[in-house]
Amino acid sequence: MEDIYCISGLGADERIFDKLSIPNAKLHFIKWLTPENNEPIEVYAKRISKQVVSQNPLLMGVSFGGMMAVEISKHIPVKKTILISSVKSRKELPQWMKITGNLRLNKLAPSKQQGWMGPIENYFLGADGEEEKRMAKDFRKNIDPIYLHWAIDKVVNWQNNEIPSALFHLHGTSDKTFPIKNIRATHIVEGGNHFMVMNRASEVSGVLEKIVSE
Repeated sequence: MEDIYCISGLGADERIFDKLSIPNAKLHFIKWLTPENNEPIEVYAKRISKQVVSQNPLLMGVSFGGMMAVEISKHIPVKKTILISSVKSRKELPQWMKITGNLRLNKLAPSKQQGWMGPIENYFLGADGEEEKRMAKDFRKNIDPIYLHWAIDKVVNWQNNEIPSALFHLHGTSDKTFPIKNIRATHIVEGGNHFMVMNRASEVSGVLEKIVSE
């Protein structure tokens, strides 16, 4: 039985993993913590890694959770690092995110989530079904604004170029948040979008089963 520590996307929680089915694996869920003032992502990763109590586990992260999995792997020994709908280095970030970080445009974002942004965010997430839309709305409603601003800043300013060994990267060809053209994935899901961990869970589970058993 493999221990897999799962890290959800920005502002999300473990519900995004509900539809996955991975034989011979036990899923554990890492909780997001409230960041300290101006806390570097490296320091945050070391702090959040204390939730990992298994020896030589697998890390699996979705979106920003994948970026955090890469950072955590720098602090603790892991057997495999699995990214879903994510990026593993600054080179894979879309250009508009890099520009946003360079110009510090993210600092202009409002302190509270704006209702009119919901449909736009759903479009980039690929939240098409009613269940996905409800979940995304709930995430937006309950997100900690301190964490939100910190996390957005860390995404657009991520400088990582260190790739973990034994890294597996699942990515969909229709991902609008992190377009496939920028990604060097090990496993491509045709038609998969940013929310494919839910809306293509069966296919994603099949890939994960193979990765875990390798």
